[in-house]
Amino acid sequence: MSNKEVLPDNTGRKQGGRFQKGQSGNPAGKPKGVKHKATQAALILLEGEAEALTRKAVELALGGDTIALKMCLDRIAPSLKSTAPLVQLDIPLRNNLTDTAKAFVNAAANGELAPDLAAQMVSAVASVARVEEMEHVKERLESLERAIKEQMK
Repeated sequence: MSNKEVLPDNTGRKQGGRFQKGQSGNPAGKPKGVKHKATQAALILLEGEAEALTRKAVELALGGDTIALKMCLDRIAPSLKSTAPLVQLDIPLRNNLTDTAKAFVNAAANGELAPDLAAQMVSAVASVARVEEMEHVKERLESLERAIKEQMK
């Protein structure tokens, strides 16, 4: 029996003990959105206390408790996320990822593009290069496999 065959015990499991793709081991399991029992218990205990707890956290923060202060400040002014304005860049149209990456680096050096955004774009270009490299390897492998099959005929 291959590892992909279903066992005759009607559990839907493969021989290796795993379920078939798309089949749950417990179809009547916990519905989406239902909270864990510990979370439910905590919410019941805290019910109606949000205002008092918030007031106490503020008092502790004002009293010098650095953890409470950080918690309050994180709620008042969350960490800023990078929001870059739209920019127009001259990117080489050649099929050369090195030149494309250099264009982003040069744009950052000339002040046309924020350095963090340039780094993200160079990283994206590097990811594209890896994908292209894998496609090339795949094509070569398929070509070799075809050649081997032809020789065996």
